[in-house]
This record gives sequence, C-alpha cells and structure tokens, in this order.
Amino acid sequence: MHLSIICMVVAALIEIKRLKTAKEYGLVDMLDVTIPMSVWWLLPQYVLSGIADVFTMVGLQEFFYDQVPIELRSVGLALYLSIFGVGNFLSSFLISFIEEATGGDGKDSWFADNLNRAHLDYFYWLLAGLSAVAFAAYLYFAKSYIYNNRKSTI
Repeated sequence: MHLSIICMVVAALIEIKRLKTAKEYGLVDMLDVTIPMSVWWLLPQYVLSGIADVFTMVGLQEFFYDQVPIELRSVGLALYLSIFGVGNFLSSFLISFIEEATGGDGKDSWFADNLNRAHLDYFYWLLAGLSAVAFAAYLYFAKSYIYNNRKSTI
C-alpha cells in the first residue's frame, strides 16, 4: 500500500512540473498545442502503479485463499472480486463529488476540460492522503488480525 502513496506523490509532482512547463511556454490557453515534455515523464508513476496493483491482487488472492475455510472458498473468491467493483464505484463517486464541489461559481473544477487550468495535482495529493489513511488502517487491522495457521495440503 505504501507504493500507492509514493505513486500518487510522484504523479502530483509530475503534474506540477507539467503545469509549470505550460505556463513557462505560454501554452495555458492553447488547447491544440502539445506541451514540450516527453511522455517518459509518466513512466515512474505507471511503473509504481503496476507494481502496486500486482502486490495488491496477489496479496488479496492469497489472503482469501489461505484464510477462508475450504467450504467458503467460492464466497471468498466472490468477495475478492467484489472488492474491485466496490473500488471502481467509490472512485467514480469521488470523481463526481470533486467535480461538483470544485466546479461551482464559474470556477474551473479540478477536472476542467482545459487540463492546463485544471488541478489534477490536487486530486493526486488527495489520493496520496487517502492512501496514507488506508495504509494506517491496514497496519492497525494487520496487527490485530489473528491469522489461521493451516498446514499446506500439497
């Protein structure tokens, strides 16, 4: 989970760099012009995001396979898959809420059509904060969880 925090911090810093570059070159209101930054600036955040996803998926799958009784493994698999659906729903809700909350009174929202006037960096900082809170909750529950010690049947 700590990788998702690092990923969002990196994404926020790269977005700040992109906005600064747009202002330096006077491209803020030129929607059809490409900002002179290499696409390779996106590589670190996507690599971190991919690694974090791999660890999350494998960890969740192992947890549900190992800690759920054999009779309930299909329920465990259903819960495992449901987590991703709930996560997508919450993500959509968060984006809709932020769009509504930040776009009122004639202001550009964090997700404005003109990305040079938007504030995706604020959104990335928010996601980093939410990931930090989730990581703290994970540490609490992981420390207090009593694991089932089952021997392998292989």
